[in-house]
Amino acid sequence: MKLGACCSTGVGSSFMVDMNMQDVLKQLGREDVETTHIDLSGLNRDVADHFFVGRDMYDAVVNVVGPENVTALDSIIDKDELKNKIQEYLNSSDKESGSED
Repeated sequence: MKLGACCSTGVGSSFMVDMNMQDVLKQLGREDVETTHIDLSGLNRDVADHFFVGRDMYDAVVNVVGPENVTALDSIIDKDELKNKIQEYLNSSDKESGSED
């Protein structure tokens, strides 16, 4: 599984969210999940299974990958929010795949 972050240039906020996702996944003990970040012009459904983006990017990302593949963050710097939303996504994904921990 791969989680992604996206911003308009792919070097600012998406890079920061990517680094925070790595920290959160380490805290959760999820070594089976990769992360990546990308700019909007390179975005497509093959980049990641799910994206975590700031509210300002939500509509643009949804237009490319669909609403079921995007979670909006109220604050891209709030690691607690990111952790909660990643955990929620992983729990849902694990249940769907039948690989609950």
